[in-house]
Amino acid sequence: MWGNEIVINEMSEENIEDKSAPHSVATEIPAALASADLLRTAADPGLTEDLALALLKRADLHSEIIERLAKNTNALQSRKVKIALVSHPHTPRHVSVPLARQFYTFDLMKVALSPWVPADVKVAADDVLISRLKMVTIGERLTLARRASGRVAAALLLDGTISGGGAGVLPVQPGGTTSVAEIVARGTRVMRIALENPRLTEALVINSVLRSAAGAALVHAVAQHEKWSRRREVRAALLRTQHLSLARALEFSREIPPPLLRELLASSRLPAKIKDQLLRQSQGSPPPSRY
Repeated sequence: MWGNEIVINEMSEENIEDKSAPHSVATEIPAALASADLLRTAADPGLTEDLALALLKRADLHSEIIERLAKNTNALQSRKVKIALVSHPHTPRHVSVPLARQFYTFDLMKVALSPWVPADVKVAADDVLISRLKMVTIGERLTLARRASGRVAAALLLDGTISGGGAGVLPVQPGGTTSVAEIVARGTRVMRIALENPRLTEALVINSVLRSAAGAALVHAVAQHEKWSRRREVRAALLRTQHLSLARALEFSREIPPPLLRELLASSRLPAKIKDQLLRQSQGSPPPSRY
């Protein structure tokens, strides 16, 4: 919980990687082994971790064998076997998704980033991870902001927002010793790192700034960001938000044709005075003295 945290450093590479994993699996499953033999091996109650991992290294492993292995309670005591099961391209979704829900934070991240995992399983892993964001430590949030998938990074863009809870939103813990200001400061740090995530896309940034939970901190950060503030579609999205400053609104609106600007401002949450000034500028009229 926030109030009990002492160490808030980002998780290092060696904190995340599983150093107990062997560099190679000494035991191998013969390539010519028949399917019936593979089924018996997968169901063997004495199946070792090394044998199970060797079995799951076979790219041609049939889903029936994988399902049999997934019911092997002895093999499933191994965290590595569970991860290998979920990561295998032939593992049925009804097996992989329930297993993924048992994973720790960084195991979920690895599954979602694995090139071998089917797309729908990656989405499921991301969904589980996003649903847990309000419960992970600040160190984990920083690492996720930097290294996780674009969807997780986008959820963390809302980390500077205070709420009663919800994915990607910072909860205020009742009775905690951490002040709201400290929580917001930590969230802003996470948000700024998430904006640098190489997997974050323009569409995800736009969706984040247009969400009702997006606050002034996110809008200002995106509007000033070296990369995102240059994108036309991002600028158009920022003009529809509530918190864009007058200076940035004037700058971003100059490149939009007047008919499109009027259409955009019709659905914008900007204050009426800013909307009026943008429309005056687009028509070539000088702003009134009160501005």
